[in-house]
Amino acid sequence: MIRALARMVAWRLVFVVPLLLAVTIGIFALAKASPFDPVRQYLGDRALTTSPEITERIRANWGLDRPLAEQYLTWLGNLLRGELGESRSMHLPVAQVIGDRLGWTLLAVGCALVLMLAGSLAVGALAAWRRGSWLDRAITGTAYANEAAPVFWTGLLVIWLFAVKLRWLPSGGLTDAASTTTSPGDVLRHMVLPVTVLAFSQSSWLVLYVRESLIATLREDFVVGARARGLRERTVILRHALRSALLPFVTLLGARIPELVTGAILVESVFSWPGVASASVQAALSADFPLLAALTLLATLAVVLGSLAADAAYVFVDPRVRVLGVS
Repeated sequence: MIRALARMVAWRLVFVVPLLLAVTIGIFALAKASPFDPVRQYLGDRALTTSPEITERIRANWGLDRPLAEQYLTWLGNLLRGELGESRSMHLPVAQVIGDRLGWTLLAVGCALVLMLAGSLAVGALAAWRRGSWLDRAITGTAYANEAAPVFWTGLLVIWLFAVKLRWLPSGGLTDAASTTTSPGDVLRHMVLPVTVLAFSQSSWLVLYVRESLIATLREDFVVGARARGLRERTVILRHALRSALLPFVTLLGARIPELVTGAILVESVFSWPGVASASVQAALSADFPLLAALTLLATLAVVLGSLAADAAYVFVDPRVRVLGVS
C-alpha cells in the first residue's frame, strides 16, 4: 500500500507542473483581456489629475508596455527565484501579504473543515436513522435550501441575527475595534460566526450523501445479519453500516475542496476576516495583478493537495482500492 501511495503521489506531482503553467498562462491571458487598466486602478481619483507622462512612466516601471510574452517570461523567472513582486493595492511585498494572512485562513478553514465533517456525519446519519420522519424531512429540506442560498446571504443573515439583534457575538474582524492586543479568547469569539457559516454552507451535499449512502447500506445483507443477531440499532449503524457508507464520502470530500476555497473567499469578505481569501477580492477589485496571480496559484495548489489528500485517505480507509494499476 505504501508503494502504491508513493506512485500515486509521484504521478500527481508530475502533472502539477504543467497544470500550474497552464494556470499562469490563463492568468496572463485574462489580465491582458481585462478592460480594467491597472495603472488607473492604482491611481484611483488621482488618475484624473495625473499627467500622461507620469502614467506612462508608471506603466513602463511595471513592464506593462512590453509584449505579453516578455512580461510572462519575466514574471515566471522571478517566480522561480522566489520573487513574487510588490502588491500594488497594499504597498507591501506579496510574500509578506501572504505570510501575514495565510495563518488566519488556515485556522478558519481548518476549524470549518473539522466542524463540517463532524456535523455532516452526525446529521446525515441521524436523518438516515429516522428516515421518513419529520426530523428527516426537516434535515433534507434545510440541506436543499442551504445549497440554494448564496454564502454571503447566509453570512449577512447570521450577522443580523446573532450580532445585531441578539448581540451574542461580534459581527466581524479579528478583534474588537478598541482592542490593542490579539488574545486567543478574543480571536475565538470573532471566529465563531465565520467558521460556522463556512462549515454550514459547504455541508449540504455531504449531509445528503451520507444519508443516501447510509440508507442504501442499511439494506445490505451484512447489516440485516447484524440486526438478526440482536445487535442494538445504534451499534448496527455506527459499527457496521456507517463504516461501509463512508468509503465514497472521502472522495466526495476531495471534490468539495474547490467550493470550500470559494466559500472562504466570500465568508472572509463578509466577516472582514484578515485572511488570504479576502485579500484576493481586494486584489481583483484593485487590478493588483502580482497579488492576484500569487493567490490564484496558491488556491490551485490547495485544490490539488486537497484532492491528493482525499485520494490518499481513501486508500488508507480501503487498501483494496487499486491505485494506478497497483493493488
